[in-house]
Amino acid sequence: MTSSPQTVDSAPVPALHLTTGATHNPTPQHHRIVIVGGGAAGITVAAQLLKRDRSLDVAILEPSDKHDYQPGWTLVGGGITPMEAFERDEQAVIPQGATWIQDTVTRLDPDQNTLITATGRRLTYDYLVLCPGIQIDWHLVKGLSAALGKGGVTSNYSKDYAPYTWETIQNFKGGNALFTYPATAIKCGGAPQKVMYLADDAFKRKSGVGVNTTVMFCTAGNVIFGVPAYAATLKQVVARRGIIPRYQHNLTEIRSEVNEAVFEVTTENGVEAVTVPYGMIHVTPPMSAPDVIKHSPLAVDDPGGWVDVHKTTLQHQRYPNVFSLGDASSLPTSKTAASVRKQAPVLVQNLLSVMQSHSPTAHYDGYTCCPLITGYHSAIMAEFAYGNQLAPSFPMDPTQERYSMFLAKVYVLPWLYWNRMLKGDGFEADVLQPINRLLRGDR
Repeated sequence: MTSSPQTVDSAPVPALHLTTGATHNPTPQHHRIVIVGGGAAGITVAAQLLKRDRSLDVAILEPSDKHDYQPGWTLVGGGITPMEAFERDEQAVIPQGATWIQDTVTRLDPDQNTLITATGRRLTYDYLVLCPGIQIDWHLVKGLSAALGKGGVTSNYSKDYAPYTWETIQNFKGGNALFTYPATAIKCGGAPQKVMYLADDAFKRKSGVGVNTTVMFCTAGNVIFGVPAYAATLKQVVARRGIIPRYQHNLTEIRSEVNEAVFEVTTENGVEAVTVPYGMIHVTPPMSAPDVIKHSPLAVDDPGGWVDVHKTTLQHQRYPNVFSLGDASSLPTSKTAASVRKQAPVLVQNLLSVMQSHSPTAHYDGYTCCPLITGYHSAIMAEFAYGNQLAPSFPMDPTQERYSMFLAKVYVLPWLYWNRMLKGDGFEADVLQPINRLLRGDR
């Protein structure tokens, strides 16, 4: 059916096509392009495709009726911004001309150009774009699911618990405050540290709490951050704050009845179980590609189960009519919304080329951005590309903490997301260039 225009945040929302409700009709529903996922990646790609060619038959398969700006959840957990600032109706962000199928994919059959949904639909396609997001594997940490949201156990990786993070920070009375990083790839690799620095700031402001608190960063990795230039600055931040980094500590269990966290710790003598008491613990859970991808021919052969695509063209390695970007893809870069901003135009160009029987020629250089909040008045705008090459957008040393970058994270990036990126618009020329001129002092 076609909905009537609505108004959201005083901005008119264009009419769109919406298909909902259960069906067991075996007759396939065909679309030229099917996009699996209506998050940052799916909406951005659909918007850019339709800006290039309004006649394209584009369907977006997305079950949720809400669209979340997930990078904002750190700001919620740090008490900076309320959750409602980062949520819109999904219908409000579907591009004009796209068909929204409110359903979930349960089976992928790329050999038949077909997918099956939870309500029994058979969708067929000429071209497929996979961007269903990432799967949060809470169950892989024993006791975590039952402990979340109470007793000082929290996670900003769920909109259900991000507000509780701030409540926990406010009510913290001292002791060990643990912040974990798992042994898997995760979305927004800097988020486990961002909330830690905000919490440490908050603790130090409260009389008697900061001096009676030990903040620990417990990471399964052996470095604080994967890009050496930014890691050097973060080591200074940790040392300045008196935060204790514990490397090769992989969280395996939460014993909420006794407020203990159990880690598998890799030592010279092998792997040992180490128990650490906590007053609060912010958990970054293990993550992987959605099971429907893992169990399909489209997955790369590794435990993560990511969509197996070429790292520069974003085209599938074995199925040339399939593309992927964002968190579920095998692209060897950080899984952030900023990555999607650079991936989407490459995918769109290459998809349109393939549709015209040409080879893909656009190339993604691995660009990503992680605005590393280091306190309530500072952030590092960590931008980099493949090979850990720095890729700054601003005319200044990107490895340094700056108040201007904190303001960009809190105010500028959310506005750009809602008003430019999801509408299929770039913003280098008319947004970044004026900012850069101002920062350089140019008139």
